[in-house]
Amino acid sequence: MTTLYYEKDADLRNLRQRQITVIGYGNLGRSVALNLRDSGYDLIVGNREDDFARLARNDGFIVTPIIQAAQGSDTIFLMIPDEIMPQVYLEHIAPNLRTGDMLIFASGYNVAFGYIEPPNHVDAGLIAPRTLGIGVRDGYLNGLGYPCYVSVAQDGSGRAWEYLLALAAAIGALRQGAIEVSFNQEVEIDLFVHQAVLSAIHSTLLAAADVLIREGYPPEVALTELYLSGELGMLFSRAGITGLTNALHMFSPAGQYGIMSRTERFQEVKMQRQLESILDNIRQGNFAQEWVSESADGYPRLKALQRRFQSSALWRFEREVLDMLRGLPPDA
Repeated sequence: MTTLYYEKDADLRNLRQRQITVIGYGNLGRSVALNLRDSGYDLIVGNREDDFARLARNDGFIVTPIIQAAQGSDTIFLMIPDEIMPQVYLEHIAPNLRTGDMLIFASGYNVAFGYIEPPNHVDAGLIAPRTLGIGVRDGYLNGLGYPCYVSVAQDGSGRAWEYLLALAAAIGALRQGAIEVSFNQEVEIDLFVHQAVLSAIHSTLLAAADVLIREGYPPEVALTELYLSGELGMLFSRAGITGLTNALHMFSPAGQYGIMSRTERFQEVKMQRQLESILDNIRQGNFAQEWVSESADGYPRLKALQRRFQSSALWRFEREVLDMLRGLPPDA
């Protein structure tokens, strides 16, 4: 049975004596830090000297080097990219961990795949919002919260869940109910959605645009109808509120019939096997190893893929249509 935690399950008094630091002041780190402060908790930001550090200071936070922030804290939010986190952890955080300290991850990636192994005497928890950084801030400010996963991978203090739920409540993560998952489940399903679902949607849109344009439909009409109008985004936003099936009621009866009556054409055994293969590849850690090599080499394949996408005819059409919709002259 899946466990959900709400604000009533958290006792914010558990944070009274905690010294909190947020490592990394990117989109998510900033939202977490601002939410914690607005909930009444003092914290420091650990960050290298860059634009993010300057932004944190402009927001009124004390910013120190990461190693100094870790030394002065017992509750550490790790809000830096997965691929650089192991090195930062080993060099600046691990040497300073004491009994009872708590590490908070926003992704299960490094713990699940073994790139970070917290010592037995510390707590390791997961607060993984299912939204972007701006959604974490907006959900806190409007009082509605946001979907979130929580987990404890290691309970060195015997009170890890108490601390974790208090921290989750302080950043607004329990207002909708946070779902308990394992670190492995969080990262596996996250990567699966990226590699199986979003890649399939992207590929389908590209193929559909190619067919329509080759068949003589104006690019601005084809791309507007496919996704630039925002209708597709509205469908998924609505699905997040009412469920995917009920969201189809946004369409006319003809639209609903067309969607539901043609769905079976895409329910092929081949597709099912491909999805299973993608998930298996993730579970075995193959993608994680691939990404380690990619990042260590300076992201050559990622950059090549970005160049390929940006040099495509569709990219050019897309830029032109967006400029047209904004009222800009060609090549503005």
